Amino acid sequence: MTNEHLHEQRPPAERDPVAGPVADAHAHRGGLHGERLHEDRLHEDRLHEDIERVLVPSAAIAARVRALAAVIGEDYSHADGRLTVVPVMTGSLLFAADLVRALPQRRMRIQLTTVSSYGGTHTSSRGSAIVGALPKHLEGHHILIVDDILDSGGTLRLLRSEFMARGAADVRACVLLRKRIPSAMSTPAEYVGFDIDDEFVVGYGLDYDDLYRNLPYVGTLRREAQRQEPRAGGGAA
Repeated sequence: MTNEHLHEQRPPAERDPVAGPVADAHAHRGGLHGERLHEDRLHEDRLHEDIERVLVPSAAIAARVRALAAVIGEDYSHADGRLTVVPVMTGSLLFAADLVRALPQRRMRIQLTTVSSYGGTHTSSRGSAIVGALPKHLEGHHILIVDDILDSGGTLRLLRSEFMARGAADVRACVLLRKRIPSAMSTPAEYVGFDIDDEFVVGYGLDYDDLYRNLPYVGTLRREAQRQEPRAGGGAA
C-alpha cells in the first residue's frame, strides 16, 4: 500500500499510538504490528466446554480494538466521507462491528464482501475465491479491508488487486489475527491485532462448521469437538 497521501500525519517515530495494556505493540509506517500476548492475561471466567484453551481473551481484544482504532483514525483523519470500510464476511463480523464503532470518523461507508477460504469443517486454507458481488463506487476512495485472520494471504492479495483495479485511491488491510508462518508474515497488512502460532482457532467471529463465532474470546478447539459430525447448514466464509 502506498502512503504518499498521508502527508498530514506525523512521522511514525513521533507517534505513540498504543498505551496502557497494549504498550508492547510497535507502531510502524502505515499501521500497527501484532501484539505479543502475556500469559497472565490469557484468562476467561466462562470457558465453553469445547474450547481447549484461550489464546486471546476478551479483555485483550477490546483493548486492542481501541488501540487499532486510534491509529487508523489518525491515519485516515484526512479522509472524512471518503473512507470505505470493507469487512470480509463472515469471520470479521464481530471485529469489524467493534472497530468501526471505535473509529473517530463519523462519515464512512461500509460495504461487505465475501471471500471463501476455509469452509465447513476444513481447518486449513483451500484457496480464496470471491463469493457474490464486490463493493461498488470505489473510485477515489480510501479502502480499509477488515478481516479476521491472515493465513495464506490469498484473501488480501485478491481483494487489493480487485479494489485497485476499480479505481480506489489506496487499499489497506486490518486483520485481527496473523499467523506466524511465512505466507502470512510476508503478506502486507498495515494494521495487525495479534500474532499467533499456526493453530486453528475459533471465537470472536471465527468458526468451525459455522459454530463458535459468538464466543467473546479466541481459542483452540478440543480434538473431540473437531471430530463431531458436521451440522446441517455448515460452511464458513
